[in-house]
Amino acid sequence: MRTDVRGYPTTRIMSAPSHSSIRAAEVLLPSRDLAADLAFFTETLGFRLDTIFPADDPAVATLSGHGLRVRIDRASAHAPGVLRLLCDDPGAIAGGARTVTAPGGARIDFVEAQPALVTPPTDHTFMVRHLVDGAPWVIGRAGMRYRDLIPGRLGGSIIASHIRIPDAGPVPDMVHYHTVGFQLIYCYTGWVRLVYEDQGPPFILAANDCVIQPPQIRHRVLEASDHLQVIEIGVPAEHITTVDHEMTLPTPRLHPWRDFGGQTFCRSEAAAATWTPWRMPGFEVRETGINAATRGLASVHVARPAGAIAGQVTSHASDILFTFVLSGSVTLHADGQGVHALGEGDAHVVPPHLKTALSHASADLRLLEVSLPGVFETTTYAGASLS
Repeated sequence: MRTDVRGYPTTRIMSAPSHSSIRAAEVLLPSRDLAADLAFFTETLGFRLDTIFPADDPAVATLSGHGLRVRIDRASAHAPGVLRLLCDDPGAIAGGARTVTAPGGARIDFVEAQPALVTPPTDHTFMVRHLVDGAPWVIGRAGMRYRDLIPGRLGGSIIASHIRIPDAGPVPDMVHYHTVGFQLIYCYTGWVRLVYEDQGPPFILAANDCVIQPPQIRHRVLEASDHLQVIEIGVPAEHITTVDHEMTLPTPRLHPWRDFGGQTFCRSEAAAATWTPWRMPGFEVRETGINAATRGLASVHVARPAGAIAGQVTSHASDILFTFVLSGSVTLHADGQGVHALGEGDAHVVPPHLKTALSHASADLRLLEVSLPGVFETTTYAGASLS
């Protein structure tokens, strides 16, 4: 079975006779009392009776409603099953009960059609993830290799993945979107060709370029290079991906400033970068524009040395502060957490108010820093030192 870049089965068009012979699909449910089940499905749940037979002693009925066709059969020996009805207001049905049982035993769950996105509170912890530690590369969706950069995911508030896609060429992806609070795609090595809703024709995301995927923006991965590696950040860690079977990309209009859930699409190209002093003494930073695009929800920076790194002690007040070493090496000192030599492919999370310092930075050091919120206070401790 072929899958897309996210691991979902790709649609394979079968021959026309196979498809044209299928007229409808229905769910079979057993019944102990057909009359009682009919009353329940029509009066309580709002289904419509379509067929019933035999006339003298009805034993089978089919009903339709809410995009579903149901067959109720007195002779069925199958387990009752569960129907999930997606509702705008689950409390407005069946007297407010979230679960009811049909006379035939089928369980009916009333659930939110569009459940609110919930980001769990951050479980703050100090964490260092070394590439050389041999953490497993898990073969995940579509044969991609995943390395988890934040074990435990800070209580479910964030997921950070180092992803390798081994094979170059077209990607069998579908138009889809994510119900997510924040999502970053940073191209680490290689390149990938992408297309986004209302953002013009497909484009190449090259090494050290990045994009954010605002909530529910339709997009599609088209093609990947050899040795493609990306860093993907998602908030919260668990979120829903939905395939859009109707939309074709690219869309005919260009609307770069369109609002998607309070965010705008943002693409940052390394070739157009400007560098300014960073919050950490001795470094300069490449601004990506993501803080503005997310209205302060998050910021993404790439930092590099800009002179002598003196091991200045600092702390921060961000809720989440994640850093990935893109290249080079540096030593991280953390108050009460030891001294950590970091190299390419390593990652760390520093909780708020923990004192840290960086020293022994190589000239080719590049750090990817992701923070939520986008703007936060950094405190510098003049004259302080950490062992």
